[in-house]
Amino acid sequence: MNAPFKPPLISEVHGQATVSITALKTNPAAVVAEAQERAVAILNRNKAVAYVISPEIWAYLNDALEDLDDIRQVSERLADPKTPVAVSIDDLV
Repeated sequence: MNAPFKPPLISEVHGQATVSITALKTNPAAVVAEAQERAVAILNRNKAVAYVISPEIWAYLNDALEDLDDIRQVSERLADPKTPVAVSIDDLV
């Protein structure tokens, strides 16, 4: 028979502040306001289940992901130099 699942005793929280779901329900505007200054981890039974971040941080993360995708594409294309990609100078400016 399988042993019952035991959650880890200690879990990581990547936010700079934490709030319980109960507190979030009580005053969501305060949590959103705090998230403008720093990332807020939402806890359920002392485990992070979500994060609230500012729109600026969200935009930064999206830009970073796009940059990583560009790096991946460049690496793939450099690995196969026999398949050139035509690009006009106007596309680069």
